[in-house]
Amino acid sequence: MAHPVVSALFPVVLFIAAGVLAARRGWVGPGSIKDLSNLVFMLLTPALLFRTMSSVHLEQLDFEPVLAYLLGAAVVFALVLGVRGFSRHNAIVGLAGTFSNTVMIGVPLVGLALGEAGQVTLFTLISVHALVLLTAATIVLELAVAREAGPGEGGARHMAVRVLAAVRNGVLHPVPLPIIAGLLFAQTGLVLPAEVDQSLQLLGAALGPMSLLLVGATLAYTRVGLQLRGALGIALVKNLLHPALVLGLGKLLGLGGVPLAAMVLAASLPVGANVFLFSQRYRTAEEVVTASVAVSTALGLATLPLVLIAIRWL
Repeated sequence: MAHPVVSALFPVVLFIAAGVLAARRGWVGPGSIKDLSNLVFMLLTPALLFRTMSSVHLEQLDFEPVLAYLLGAAVVFALVLGVRGFSRHNAIVGLAGTFSNTVMIGVPLVGLALGEAGQVTLFTLISVHALVLLTAATIVLELAVAREAGPGEGGARHMAVRVLAAVRNGVLHPVPLPIIAGLLFAQTGLVLPAEVDQSLQLLGAALGPMSLLLVGATLAYTRVGLQLRGALGIALVKNLLHPALVLGLGKLLGLGGVPLAAMVLAASLPVGANVFLFSQRYRTAEEVVTASVAVSTALGLATLPLVLIAIRWL
């Protein structure tokens, strides 16, 4: 029987490799990758996010362990921007250091390592993972875009208008909007019609494989050697620094046992492919993010077993 880490990572590696093969064979050209990324971002992502959030009842969830995860992510994100500077590029790098592959790798791995109790905590994280991290990253990215555009005429007043526009664009966006809509729908007590639910499920199920295939296709056109240093830095932050911070913050909050173990394990997961979609949409850090998804996944074969050993003591 394969080790849980190998079982969880194998499909990710397989899909990325398939994407590389498709590009090398000429089935997907560089121009098509951006169009397909846009399709995934504008159609598949909203379908998955709305369907996931449409059945979430916030009053039934325990968010204390999730708080440790999100605080750890906030510290990492702030450190990246503080050390590297405030820009679109660094906001994407910060997101890469905090956004985990919680579904394709996290769900099977946490289930195998921590059982149903661990999965309940993970599903609580998944219910707000994209909402908090992607919405916050979107607002920061829109603010960075406004800042890079310059204040223009009108000085501080004009910049205030740009900031408000950035916040508005951060909410009226293909990621936060379906999350918010799904949450509002869930609170009504209504249930999606079976036909609609099945359609959204089919669209959402395609997100993970399609994203990873596109990562692989982009990787085929990326000179990874030139990006290896940056990608390795992101991978080390994501796979080791983020979980270490979550562990420390969790202890400060008085957490322990399976809930904290689930959050530490979730924080140690490789970079999620959604970061690649963000880099494509904002046309920045595309090559280093593509390389970091692959490098952090490969590095996970070494770091995840160490984390699995460490959480046994929680």
